Amino acid sequence: MAGMLQILTYLLAFYLVIKGVEVLQIGLASNRQSRAGLVTFGALVLAACIVAAFAFCYMQDQQAISLSHGMGSP
Repeated sequence: MAGMLQILTYLLAFYLVIKGVEVLQIGLASNRQSRAGLVTFGALVLAACIVAAFAFCYMQDQQAISLSHGMGSP
C-alpha cells in the first residue's frame, strides 16, 4: 500500500513541476513591454514547485521507511 502512495506522490510532484514550468512559460510568452516582473515571478514559482516536489517526495520516502521498519519488529 505504501508503494502505491509513493508512486502517486511522485506523479503529483512531477505534475507540480510541470505546472511551475507552465507559469514560467506564461511569463516568457507575455508581450508586455516590461515582462521582467512576470519572468521573475515565473522563475520563483518554478523554484518553489521544485523545492516542494523534493520535500513531498522526501517526506513520503521517510514515511515508507518508518513503515517498513515498523513491520519488521514483532
